[in-house]
Amino acid sequence: LQHSKMKILPFTHPDVLPILQLDSSLFFPDSLAAPVNVSIRDLKGSSAVVTWDIPDGEPVIGFAITQQKKDVRMLRFIQEVNTTTQSCALWDLEADTDYIVHVQSISISGPSPLSEPLQFKTPKEAETQASKSKDEVTMEEVGQNAQLRAAELIIIVVVLIMWAGVIALFCRQYDIIKDNEPNNNKDKAKNSSECSTPEHPSGGLLRSKV
Repeated sequence: LQHSKMKILPFTHPDVLPILQLDSSLFFPDSLAAPVNVSIRDLKGSSAVVTWDIPDGEPVIGFAITQQKKDVRMLRFIQEVNTTTQSCALWDLEADTDYIVHVQSISISGPSPLSEPLQFKTPKEAETQASKSKDEVTMEEVGQNAQLRAAELIIIVVVLIMWAGVIALFCRQYDIIKDNEPNNNKDKAKNSSECSTPEHPSGGLLRSKV
């Protein structure tokens, strides 16, 4: 009967939690090791997620979490079996409130000792709203920056295309001018030869008399 009470007391009387944690190894020498690295993430005004690690080789089939408001004897007990997950969502929390959580591993033979107590405090509603607004502003700025970059990229592409067209037109005009240069040189040479050799009206060359 005393053995049965020792297993129930951690969930009904918060004042004996530290005592049971110290003495559990005396009553359950072959029990599971307690979860380690218990931490809180995604902390909000009304919710949070508790995470933990399990020592290697432990035959864990579930977990149990004891949630308690600081200085209040009211407890919430969460238990889940047939799972190897190492996180659990806490809901319906009160803003700007201190909480204490303990985590236990569960095996076929029973629960492990309690983990080290983890204390955390939920943020105020104003802080939560400010954080949310900041995230929304950040996302809006990211969208605006993406649009500006897209517009700049389009402008750069258009300028490059225009420059390519100008260069192609210049090369074409240069080729046309270069092809016309030999014909112009031939015409100039022909005109020069005709002017340098005067002809006699009768068809013969003019000769000077001595």
